[in-house]
Amino acid sequence: FAPFVATLGRGPGRSRGLTRDEARTAFGMVLRGEADPHQVGAFLMLLRFRGEDAEEITGMVQATRVHAGLGRPELGVDLDWPSYGAGRTRGAPWFLLAALALARSGTTILMHGSNDFSSGIAVEAGLTALGLRPDADLASAEATLRSSRFAYLPLRTMAPDLDRLLDMRRLFGLRSPVNTAARLLNPADAPFGVDGVFHPPYIDVHLGVAERMGRRRLLVLKGGGGEAERVPLKPATATIWDRDSGRTDIALPAAEGLRPH
Repeated sequence: FAPFVATLGRGPGRSRGLTRDEARTAFGMVLRGEADPHQVGAFLMLLRFRGEDAEEITGMVQATRVHAGLGRPELGVDLDWPSYGAGRTRGAPWFLLAALALARSGTTILMHGSNDFSSGIAVEAGLTALGLRPDADLASAEATLRSSRFAYLPLRTMAPDLDRLLDMRRLFGLRSPVNTAARLLNPADAPFGVDGVFHPPYIDVHLGVAERMGRRRLLVLKGGGGEAERVPLKPATATIWDRDSGRTDIALPAAEGLRPH
């Protein structure tokens, strides 16, 4: 594994990013426990320090999907909805109500995420408040999707090895590219997806991975707390990647008649 760390960390003028194949191979080794924990920490922080790259994240996503056995189009999911926000501005998961309303209107939604929140209310707590519960595995989610068109699958049950890496945020004091890779897993190969990001530069990474993975359509926006949820008091921009028409920006004006409370 050392050559991958050396490639990223040799220094100015000598280091470089990983190719997609290199990232897929390296991250597969990480997921299988074939790298020393010190190497894993150096690897993830070097990737972060260099800046997230669509080729590298695509390789990480591909490695995780193979390792966790993801890619289940037979589940019939229409919309992939990741929820991995952990920002200080994170409040109640109002987007959960939007997802449930959309499911009641006939759209089948698989939401997946993690309880790695630094503040606010996690989706699982929101589900409990509504008398719902997360699913234990993909088989359980399949049954829930058939009955209610909405299921929530925690990352710890869907891809436990990736979840353990995500939890290293507590050791680093920083997020790592694992957070981005988790958002882009699309475990049921849904044709449509909505992603939230913390910072605008991540939008290009998400769209770049969607293009490389051959996804049909993905909407990305800088949302409240990093979730796919707009702040209605402010204007926003949603960016869509479409496999047929490419990239489109949609301006969302501030909603009128609302006041902060």
